[in-house]
Amino acid sequence: MNDSIFLYRIADAEHIPIIPFRLPETGSLCVQAENGDCYIGIDDALLETESDKRVHLGHELGHCVTGSFYNRYAALDVRQKHENRANKWAIEKLVPEDKLDDAVADGCTDIFSLAEHFEVTEDFMRMAVCWYTHGNLATDLYF
Repeated sequence: MNDSIFLYRIADAEHIPIIPFRLPETGSLCVQAENGDCYIGIDDALLETESDKRVHLGHELGHCVTGSFYNRYAALDVRQKHENRANKWAIEKLVPEDKLDDAVADGCTDIFSLAEHFEVTEDFMRMAVCWYTHGNLATDLYF
């Protein structure tokens, strides 16, 4: 149903280069240079499925577009705030609420089917459902 081209278009419009890069620990990352420019690194070799690539790219774009960056010295609550902001942005782009409602109305009612429909991971789909249903990303409370 979905393709990742629109994510690349967003990156292009925002002047965010997406660079193939070996990232065996994380699969992806983004950095912001001192001048404010953002860069995204994606390890295509580590991210084997299109769903993984979409979720990682969406998340990293979320950091860049919302300015949600932190450094290694940031407190855990600050880090989580920025991670949540990036995830919410990605959810709203990859699984728009109206499209989720349409998919459920069309019979996609379990996490696996929804994840397959939107070409995202099941973990990401759980976050999307939590965001739209409960207003938070606390999947451990609901799943």
